[in-house]
Amino acid sequence: MCIRVLGAAAMLYGVSLPLVQAQGIASELLIDSITVRGRQDLTPVDAPNPSATRTAEQLRMQNLVNPEDALQHAPNVTIRKRYIGDRNALIGGRSFSTLQAPRGLVFMDGYLLSNFLGRFDAPRWNMIAPEEIARVDVLYGPFSALYPGNSIGATVIVTTRKPDEFDLSVRTTGFSERFAEYGHEDEYAGYQLSAFLGDRPTDSLWWSLAANRQKSTSHPMQYYTVSADAADRFPAGNAAATPVTGVQFDRDPQGRRRAILGASAGAIDHTVQNQMKLRAGRAFGESLELEGFIAAWRNNTENENRTFLRDAAGNAVWSGSVVADDVVLNVPAERHDARLGGQWLGSPFAPSASDEEHLQWGFTLRTLRAPGWNGSLVYSDYEIREDATVQANLPDTEAIQGGWGTRTERDGTGWQTFELQSVYTPVADDWTGGAHALAIGYHQNEYTLANPLYVVSDWRLREGGVLSQNAAGKTRLRAVYLQDIWTFAEDWSLTLGVRYEDWRAFDGVQLTRAQDAARQFFAPATVNAYARRSLHATSPKASLAWQLSTHASLRVSAGRGVRFPTVAELFQGTATGSAITVNDPDLRAEVSDAIDLTLEQRFTSGRARLSFFEDDVEDSIFTQTNIAVTPNVTNVQNIGRVRTRGVELAVSYAPQSLPTISLDGSIASAQSKILENANNPTYIGNRWPRIPDWRGAVQMQWRPTDALAASLSARYSGRMYNLLDNSDVNPNVYGGASRFMMWDARVMYSLSESLELAVGLDNVSDERAYQSHPYPGRTALLEARYTFEGST
Repeated sequence: MCIRVLGAAAMLYGVSLPLVQAQGIASELLIDSITVRGRQDLTPVDAPNPSATRTAEQLRMQNLVNPEDALQHAPNVTIRKRYIGDRNALIGGRSFSTLQAPRGLVFMDGYLLSNFLGRFDAPRWNMIAPEEIARVDVLYGPFSALYPGNSIGATVIVTTRKPDEFDLSVRTTGFSERFAEYGHEDEYAGYQLSAFLGDRPTDSLWWSLAANRQKSTSHPMQYYTVSADAADRFPAGNAAATPVTGVQFDRDPQGRRRAILGASAGAIDHTVQNQMKLRAGRAFGESLELEGFIAAWRNNTENENRTFLRDAAGNAVWSGSVVADDVVLNVPAERHDARLGGQWLGSPFAPSASDEEHLQWGFTLRTLRAPGWNGSLVYSDYEIREDATVQANLPDTEAIQGGWGTRTERDGTGWQTFELQSVYTPVADDWTGGAHALAIGYHQNEYTLANPLYVVSDWRLREGGVLSQNAAGKTRLRAVYLQDIWTFAEDWSLTLGVRYEDWRAFDGVQLTRAQDAARQFFAPATVNAYARRSLHATSPKASLAWQLSTHASLRVSAGRGVRFPTVAELFQGTATGSAITVNDPDLRAEVSDAIDLTLEQRFTSGRARLSFFEDDVEDSIFTQTNIAVTPNVTNVQNIGRVRTRGVELAVSYAPQSLPTISLDGSIASAQSKILENANNPTYIGNRWPRIPDWRGAVQMQWRPTDALAASLSARYSGRMYNLLDNSDVNPNVYGGASRFMMWDARVMYSLSESLELAVGLDNVSDERAYQSHPYPGRTALLEARYTFEGST
C-alpha cells in the first residue's frame, strides 16, 4: 500500500497537524495535504514512536478542571495532582517517575512550558486555559531527532483552538471535596471560570483571547509526624510533658509505629489564580505566515496548618513537650541549630504565603509552500516577573502578630527557546518507491536561576531583610539535528536521525550567611563559585516501519537520548527550617538507550496498539527526599544504571451493535530495576521508585440521545516504591506510594445548542491514596458551558 510521505507529519510522529505546529515545522498546508491511502485513521507507519491523543470532544466526556487533567486517561502516564489548583502537577511515564520532572517535555502550540528551575517544578500548565484546549498528544520515548534529550521520558503537546469563524465559549465549574483523615474532617471547595473568544475576520487574519480564573483550597498535603525506631522506641521527651488528646497513631511506610500530630508545613493551600492569553496570526500572501502570543498568569497563595493536639482544657497545643498514649513527643518551637550552619529552625506549624506573576510570549514565522522546501523560526521567552514566598518561624496563632521569618525569591528568572528548522517534502504524486523527506534544524534554550533567601524580622512585610542564602546559575543547550524519512519500498519506510547537543553550565554560585543564637549574622558570607562546565553528546535514532495490510502496521524504533542536568540540580542547594537540599555541581548527564516494538491494528469497531519497550539509562539523575526527618533532607545524585522493560496495550472500541456505547482503555506492565550503583551497591536489584508494576485506565461513554451523554472512568496504579532502598514496605499510608483504583463519573445534558450542564464525581468511592502526599478524596463538580459559533 503506497504511503504519500509528506515529511512534516512523519517527522513529528505522524499524529497530524497539531504536532507540526508544536515544533513550528513548515505549515498547516503541508498537513492538510497529507493522505495515507486506504488507512487515513491509522498512525503513519513511518512515525518514529508510539503516541496517544485526546481531542477536545473526548475531553468533554471527563471531569476536566485543570489542563493537566487531560492526561488522566493517557496510556502509561501518571499525573501527580494533589488537589484542584495544584501548581506542581508532575508527570510520570513508562520509565520515569514524578520525582524526575526534567524527563517530561511539555509544549503549548510549539512553545516550551517545561520548568526546569526547581527540582520538583512541574510544567507551567497555568499558561493554558482549559476552555482553549483543542487536543493533547503524548509521545513516548527518545525516537525523534527533533526533540531535546528531555524527551527520554515523554513529550506532551497541547494544541489550543484556532478559530475558523467567530467562536465563543464560557465554562464555569464549582467543586467541593469532603476530606477526612487522621481524625480531621473538613470541606474544601472552590470554583473556576474559563473562557475562549476568537474570530477570523478575513481569510488571512485570525485572533483569539483565552482567560481563566480559579479559586480553590486544598485538603492537608502533609503532616508533622514522629516515628519510633526499629525497636518501637520513640525519641526521649521531656518528663514534664503536657498530657494531650488528638494524637493519631499508625504505621509509617517503613512499618514503624508513628504519631501524627497535625497538618504541617503550610499543609492547607488557599490559592487564587488568574490567567489571560492573546494569540493572533496573519498570512502574507500564499507562502508566508506569522503568528504569536502573549500570556500572563498571576497567583496569590496563603498556606495554613492544623494542630490535632488539645490539652485538658480543650485548648490547641502548637509546641512543647506533650504526652499521649504513654508516649512523650516533642513539637519544636522556633530554635537555633548550629549543625545546620547557624540556621534558625521554625515551627513545623508555621504558615507561609506566596505571590507569583509569570509572563510568556513568543512567535512563529513559517513558509507555506508544499511540497518542496519550507522553513520555520520559533522563539519564546518565559519570565518569572515575581515569585516571592514568605515563611513564618512561629505557628499560625502567633505568626498572625508577626515575628521572624524568611522570604525566598525567584524574580527575574526564566527561560528562552529558539528553533530554526527547514523541511523538505517530496511531491506525493511523483512517489516512485524511493522518496525522501528531510528535516534539518538548530535548537537553543537557556535557563536562568536566581534564588535568594532573606531573613526578615517581620515575615508579614514581604520586603527588606538580610540576604542569608542565594543559589544562582545558568544552563544553555545548543543542538543541530538531521532527520530523513526514506520510503524505500511500497510498504516500507526507514527513519534515520541524529542530534548533536552542546551543553554549558555557568555563573553557578551559592552564598550562605549563618546566624548565632542571638540572631546576629556572621560576616563575611561564605560564597562558593562553581567552575564552568561543558558536555557534548550525539544521539542517533532509527525507526523501521512495515505496512502489513490496509489496516495494520508494525514498527521497531531505537534511539539514544541524553538528558543534561538542570540549573536547579547543579546549583540550588539550600537549608531552611523545614528542608535541607544538597545539590551536586558535578552531576553527569543521563543517557537513555531505548527500543520500542509497536503493532497497530484497525478493526471494524475500533483500533488497538500493542507496544513492547525497553529503556536502559546510565547515570540516571535522581532527587530523593527523606520526609521522616526534620528538617527534610533532599539529595541530588547519579544512579549508575537503571533498566525498565514493559508492555503497553491501548484499545478503542465502539461496537456497531451498540451505537450509543464506546470504550477507551489501556493497561501497562513494567519492571524497572537498579542494575548498577557505585554510590550505594546495596540498592542494586531494587525497584526504581514510583514506577508501578501495573498501570491502567478505562473510560466507558454512553450517548443515548444527542442531548444526553454520560461516562464512567477508572484509573489504576499498582505496587511501587517511594524510596531507593525499597524500605517502604507499608505503602498505603501518608508518605508512601500506594496502590489505588479510582472511579470517576460524569453526566452531561444539553438544554439547547448553546447551553450544556454537567455534574460529576471524581474518586467516587473516596479511595484514600498517596504519592507521598495524599491524593484528593471524593470531589463533586457542577458545570455549565455556553458556546456560540458563527457569523457575528
